[in-house]
Amino acid sequence: MKKLPCNFAVYAAAGLFLCALPLFCNAYWLDVCVSIGLYALLALSLNVILGQAGIFHMGHAAFFAVGAYTTAILNTVCHWPVLWVMPLSGAAAAIFALIVARPIIHLRGDYLLIVTIGIVEIVRIALINDVFGLTGGANGIFGISRPMFFGFKIVKSLQFYFLVWGMVGVSLLLFYGLWHSRFGRALNFIKEDDVAAEGCGVNVTHYKLAAFVLGAFWAGMAGTLYAAKMTTIAPESFNFMESVIIFAVVILSGGSQLGVLISAFLFIGLPEVLREFSNARMLIFGLAMMVMMVWRPQGLLPPRQRRYKVAAPPAAASDGRPA
Repeated sequence: MKKLPCNFAVYAAAGLFLCALPLFCNAYWLDVCVSIGLYALLALSLNVILGQAGIFHMGHAAFFAVGAYTTAILNTVCHWPVLWVMPLSGAAAAIFALIVARPIIHLRGDYLLIVTIGIVEIVRIALINDVFGLTGGANGIFGISRPMFFGFKIVKSLQFYFLVWGMVGVSLLLFYGLWHSRFGRALNFIKEDDVAAEGCGVNVTHYKLAAFVLGAFWAGMAGTLYAAKMTTIAPESFNFMESVIIFAVVILSGGSQLGVLISAFLFIGLPEVLREFSNARMLIFGLAMMVMMVWRPQGLLPPRQRRYKVAAPPAAASDGRPA
């Protein structure tokens, strides 16, 4: 019988832990765990862009906002069920990512990072000024419906907990398959050396755009879950600081999926644990992050280096000639 991979046992243990966690949480900590799940979902989507492709992108909150506002508009104006519009919200964020990424995808490093910061600010200001006449300006959009699942209305925090973390579980499975696919290998090649990848025939622009679009699609669907949970959204919920938090979660994780989950728990849960220390909690949290960056700069759980089998050279003939 084939031995199960170690990753399977780790993810199974993590799944059991998450299923049992609500038994030990009150209503407040359940809400915190839902927020952790949303940030984990966003970080997993950014990990495709930043962790796998190595593209410095700090405007992920813009795609999150597009998905949330698409859900809010289609639900409050067209009265479409929230979960039905989730793929449409993801598609809207993906189309937006394709439009804004195509002219800037040739940029590298800090230059691309600065441009993506500008994208998230442009989206926030456009939402505040109600450029399209549908976003409600600074007040946002109210009255978003709760999601319905096979006729069952999801209202309580426990129900949202399993909905959000169920989506995280599906994302882990899909992104795990992506990482081990030809597409994932191409992204890893681009991350290590995009010049060498292009010289070997990899269409670098195509794969970078695909990573942007895929990450934005998942961020847009996370926006649907956020809008359904809050029932109201406003531009200030998608500011630059949200992009910084998502970016930091991926950097701290090291780029692995399990690292993203642990990093999300630390980044979102640890400040809540330290809340009793009032103003000093952010100082303690900042010092902990500094120690972490010095002690383990590669991140909590960096992905294993890929290993490829190299065929042995053919044996030489008895007379010394190649076989």
